[in-house]
This record gives sequence, structure tokens and C-alpha cells, in this order.
Amino acid sequence: MENSEGVKIESTVVSEEPLISALDIALFIVIITVAYFWYFKRDKQSSSSEKKPYTIQPSSLSSIEPTSNSSFIKKLKSTGRSLVVFYGSQTGTAEEFAGRIAKEGARYKMKGMVADPEECDMADLVEMKEIQKSMAIFCIATYGEGDPTDNAMDFYEWLQNGDADLEGLNYAVFGLGNKTYEHYNEIAIYIDQRLEELGATRVHEMGLGDDDANIEDDFVSWKEKLWESVCSHYGIEETGEESNIRQYKLVDCSEVLPERIFSGEISRLKSYENQRFPFDVKNPYLSKIAVNRELHKSGDRSCMHIEFDIDGSKMRYDTGDHVAVYPKNSSELVEKIGELLNADLDTVFSLLNTDEESSKKHPFPCPCTYRTALTYYLDITSNPRTHIMKELIEYASDPKDQEKLKLMASSSPEGKKEFHDWILHDNRNIVHILEDLPSVKPNLDHLCELLPRLQCRYYSISSSPKVHPKSIHITAVLVNYSTPTNRVNKGVATNLLAQLKPTNDELPQPTIPIYIRRSQFRLPPKSQTPIIMIGPGTGLAPFRGFIQERDYARKEGREIGEMVLYFGCRKKDEDFIYENELQEYVANGTLTKLHLAFSRDQPEKIYVTHLLEQNADELWNIIGEKNGHLYVCGDARSMAKDVHSIIVKVVMEKGQMTNSQALNYVKKMEQQKRYSADVWS
Repeated sequence: MENSEGVKIESTVVSEEPLISALDIALFIVIITVAYFWYFKRDKQSSSSEKKPYTIQPSSLSSIEPTSNSSFIKKLKSTGRSLVVFYGSQTGTAEEFAGRIAKEGARYKMKGMVADPEECDMADLVEMKEIQKSMAIFCIATYGEGDPTDNAMDFYEWLQNGDADLEGLNYAVFGLGNKTYEHYNEIAIYIDQRLEELGATRVHEMGLGDDDANIEDDFVSWKEKLWESVCSHYGIEETGEESNIRQYKLVDCSEVLPERIFSGEISRLKSYENQRFPFDVKNPYLSKIAVNRELHKSGDRSCMHIEFDIDGSKMRYDTGDHVAVYPKNSSELVEKIGELLNADLDTVFSLLNTDEESSKKHPFPCPCTYRTALTYYLDITSNPRTHIMKELIEYASDPKDQEKLKLMASSSPEGKKEFHDWILHDNRNIVHILEDLPSVKPNLDHLCELLPRLQCRYYSISSSPKVHPKSIHITAVLVNYSTPTNRVNKGVATNLLAQLKPTNDELPQPTIPIYIRRSQFRLPPKSQTPIIMIGPGTGLAPFRGFIQERDYARKEGREIGEMVLYFGCRKKDEDFIYENELQEYVANGTLTKLHLAFSRDQPEKIYVTHLLEQNADELWNIIGEKNGHLYVCGDARSMAKDVHSIIVKVVMEKGQMTNSQALNYVKKMEQQKRYSADVWS
């Protein structure tokens, strides 16, 4: 009965239940309400955005270098251009040179454009022949130990692995390198040869720029002959028109809201307030300075041990990597420019590319104030190049200043000598030029267009992630020196770092933007492999990390190979950095031998190279008989070259080889990563 009634009752309830319940109605009302507010709020925002009192939007990574349209051929065709200048640049110099060539193309009836190979489909080079009197020019830097720059890596690999038919492509190559490095201009040389192998036509012989000498002079000399070859090849003549055409136009941004103005970020607006992983060259990590202490015991020089806190950043590094530090110019120099040009540094402005088809809309993040641009984005301490001298001529009201600038901007022997003596030898930067040529008063926006970008500084990491996973250590010498004009020039990064000292109170700790750059400077995969490390001065930095890592392995009970360190400095009681640490590693057996050279503690100077020659047997025993690894870190101009010569000599004598055989042996060591160098000039 109950069951029967139960079924009946249930049946009755079902039959009497309405088709739409109260809950359904409530949900429907909520959905309609949300949709209503979303639609009208969006419409209101859209309307308000149309009424914004400014037209220049803040640049970000995507607005500076968009990647949506990778076909440079389409751009050339649609804009009636026939010249494209590609650049492979790590510091901005190659990009600057590319811009100067593209700009000059107009004088030869070749409208040009600058292109980043990383942003282009380089396979489109096969279509260049479809454009009448077309040409591709490559300004390519060689970075590190014979490596392509980051933005040219894909293009380099495409040339290596592909077999495109480039017949009909006309080209020329200018390489940027440094003769103090073994692999001088290796990438440019390869690209020049490979393009010819693939059927392209070389219009002008390759130019090689040496940054250890005067790369500006090398470039200008090559460029002049380049245009002669271009005129001959295409049967054209120079128009004779040589005007200083602005690449960017000034835009007034006084009405831009404060929260839309860049204040020093590299690419993304407010990136330092809202940090996002991963961190890289375009998105650095704002790291706290955890430790900043002096390493020198006495004397008038300074060497800093600095530790960057990376706890919580998810950043990882390997022993031997580099850390990039983003500096800023001193406020004193920035204010001086404002005074010399009678400019309001707090004016908000933007520079917009006059070429609407260019992928680079702004030379640096815009909009910003002049103070921000001169502090964070522009290099105001290096020696300006000759093209800047040329652009400054029109702003000189004194005929004497005008003639001096014209002379330095010329390619005559007298002009080159004047530029070398007055700019390079006397070490003048843009501030010094404006001081010493008082009638020269350029528009500040034009000066911002001309000056190169301020680059990050790289330091060898002097710690091991095994021992210090939450911090990155560097060892940096404070750069201060007097110039022939009795001015004191200061290193941009090291002088900034010297001021960033952590405090013991609750005040916010000093910070600086950094990111990690991977390196090939690596310990052998097996901890038992013996190694020799040669690092005078701050060249010791990466080896401190090497030793820490091997010491960590030893404490874990693993077998470690011999570790021999050659270290040199001026005086034992003055600049013997990390002395106590090194002596402790010797005492516990991690460091097998420590060879020390104190150059000024005795009448005759003794360097690490002298000790290397004295220990030829030990050297050959490790690299010849035990298949060990050899590492060099420090000055490329003399020390690293001398070490290389000594190694070849030891291999000849102890390995009983001819000079040719010894050179091949050392070359093979380099190819096998058994001979590695981390050097600078």
C-alpha cells in the first residue's frame, strides 16, 4: 500500500511539476544581467578609448618588433623598394650600420629597408630576383667564440642545412668582429662564401670591421667603395642629394596618462612592477643586491664581490654562465645634457618611424620622458661615430665648430686623423663634445634618435648553482680613469653597482635588472677529468664557480680530478682576491695546485704566462697524457694570445710534434671543448 501510494504520489508530483522551475528562471535572469552589463560596459570602454587624448600607444615588445608579417619580399614589392639590409647584431652596432646603408640607398635610386633576419622568412631570398635591380646587404657580427648573434642564429642554420637556389640574388656582406679573438669575423666570412655557393652574385667584396681598432673607419671605407661597385653593377649614378633625412619624427605626448609612460622598462610596460617568468634579454628580472663587499685589501683600486638574489624567480644557471646587468647612466651626465641644450628633461615624447612599413616603430620604448631616455635607453658615455658628427653640423652656429665637425665627418686622411685624435684618443663622449663645441645645440629629440642604445653588461658568474642555487655571484672591478682632457670617465655599470649596497634595516633593498646568458664555458661532464684553469685578476671569476662545484662533488663522496689554477695580480697584500677561499680549497684537497704570480711584488714583473712556461711538464701531463681540459679567462688582447702560443709550444716540445701538428692538436682540443676561452678585450 505504502509502496503503491509512494509510486502514485511520485507520479502525481512529476505530472504536476512546471516545465521551467524557479531555479531555471533565476539562472536565466543572472545570465541576461551579466550579458547586458558586459555588452554595455564593453561598448562604453570602446567609446572612451576612441576619445583618448593621445594617439601614440606605449610600445611593447610586439609593437617594437612585430612578427606577424615575416615576408620582407611583400614589403619590398608593395613599397617599391629594391634594397634590403639585414643585420646580425648583439650590441646594436650592426643594426646601426644597416640603418645607415639603407638610408644612403636613396642617393642611388635604391629605396631601402632594414630587416632583422629573426623576424623574416629568409627562404624568401630566392624571390629577390623578381625585383628589378634588387640587392641584399648583410651587416653581420661574430659573437663570442665564433658564434652567430642571437637574432642571426636561425638564418645561419638555414644556410648550413639548406640548399636553396639563390641565383639572381645580388648581395654584399660587411662583418663586425674583433681581431683579439681567434674566430675573427667567422660568421660573416661563412655567410659571404655560402651565399656564393648557393648561386648568389657578390656585387662587392666583403668588408671586415675590427672593433679592437677603428671599426667605424673600416665601415666607412668599405661603404664608400660599396656604392662605387653598386653604381658599376647596375649602371646607375649617384643623385648627389645628400641631406640628413630623419628616420623618426617627434610626437608630442604631453596628454598621455602617467600610467602609460615608460620609466625604464626594456620592452613591456610596468614589467618591473609585475614580473613574469621567463626572464630574458627583453624581460629581465629585478634582482635584489644581497651582498656587495670590497675584495681588495688596500690600494686605490676597487674590486667588488656582488651577490644577486634570485630566490623565487625560477631562474636557473649553470657554472660558467654569464649574467647580464642592465645599467643606467649617471644623473649628473643626464642633467648636464639638459643644461647644455636648455631642454626640459621631464617632457614626455615619442619618436615614431617615418617609414610606416618598418617593423621597428620606435628606437626605444615610447612614450617616455627625455630624462628616462637619456638615463635608461641611450648610450651617452661611448665615443660617438662619424655619422653623428655629420648630423651635428647643421646645429653649429659658430663657423669654426661647423668646420671641425665637417672635417671629422669626412673620409679624408685629415678628417680621419682629426676624428681619431679628438674623439677616440681624447676619449670624448657626447657630453664632452657639447661642452667643447658650445655653439652646437641639436634638438634633443634628434640627439635621442642619433645616439645608440645603452647595452647591458655581461659578467662571468663566479658561483656554482650546486652551492648557491638562490643567488648569482659576480666579481667586478670598478672602472674609473682620467682622459687626456683631464676628465674622469666612469664605468656605467660598475659605478652603479658600487652605489647599490644592501642595508641591515627594513628599508627596501637596492635592485637591478638582470638575466642569465648561457655559455659554452663548461666543466667536463665527468668530475674525474683533470683541468687547468688560467685566470689572472677577475679572470678568476668563473673558476671560483668551477672550484665550488668540484668541492661540492668531493663532499658528496665523488671522485674528482686534478684542479690546477694559475692566478695573478699586482700585489699579494693588495689585490689577491678570494685568498682565504683559495687557500682553504688547497688545504682540503679540492684544489690540487695553486700557481700564483704577483707582478709587482719584486723588481722584475712575473705573470701567469711565465709560470706556464716553467711548468711545461705539468701542463703536458694533464692536456697531453691525461686528456684533460684547459680553460682561459681574462684579457683577450695579450694574455689569452700569449697562453695560446705557450700551449702550442709545449705541445710541440713535449708531444714531439712539428708546429703544424701542434697547431692541429690544439685546434682539435678546441673542437672537442677541451680548450675553452672566456675572454674580453
